Amino acid sequence: MIRMDEREAGSALVYILIAIALLAALTASFMNNSSQQTTSQNSFNTATELNAQINFIRSAIEECVLTYPGGDINIINTYDADEQKNQPYPIMPIADYYTDASATNTGASGGTTSLVKDIRCPGNPGDDENHAFIFLGTSGKFMPPPPNYFNDWQYYNGDAGIFFWTETTFSDAFLDTAMQKVAAQYNECESDVIDATAGDVDLASDTAPASGNAALFGEVLCDDGSKCLRIWMKRDGASDLPDEVACN
Repeated sequence: MIRMDEREAGSALVYILIAIALLAALTASFMNNSSQQTTSQNSFNTATELNAQINFIRSAIEECVLTYPGGDINIINTYDADEQKNQPYPIMPIADYYTDASATNTGASGGTTSLVKDIRCPGNPGDDENHAFIFLGTSGKFMPPPPNYFNDWQYYNGDAGIFFWTETTFSDAFLDTAMQKVAAQYNECESDVIDATAGDVDLASDTAPASGNAALFGEVLCDDGSKCLRIWMKRDGASDLPDEVACN
């Protein structure tokens, strides 16, 4: 025969196990909610920082164009029309046109990549090949470091139009969410997110110019293993790679 104290002990054990299960479920729910909140906050912060830098870059370039609408006529008349497709917007920072970069085809930062922080303003000063830097020198504008986990912003001016982009090789979900949030604020002809995790993606269909810097437009890529956020400032209206959207 089961005594009363044994039945009570068994009932107490059941209640204890139920309490433990409920506590575990509550803890898991709390941790899940906390993780979701952290991811959401990280996504929001990253999108905010991306937006701030995009607006800063666009306004600085537009200020140059509006201030010096005539640009530098010598780029087309006496040098190489291939290096200036969209007068008076800044040309590629690694263009041979710049006498202080022609020996090595490097921008001011010493690399072979056309970085936004190295772009210069045509027409300032006048029709002179050594254009003033937009984000250096006496301009009073300085590019901040890119958002965490992203590479420096790159710049393109060619057959496809004008755009700048940044890329990340990190796979954190909040980074992709942040890029999608930013892109969603524009129409499909103004911004896109490119997935190059399966291999290089060509961002423009230019061919290398016959003269000048032969590497200038040879490959404009979202690099293998990356995701890129691209912002267009001007499009040629064609259905250019990789989104195949006609933007007239």
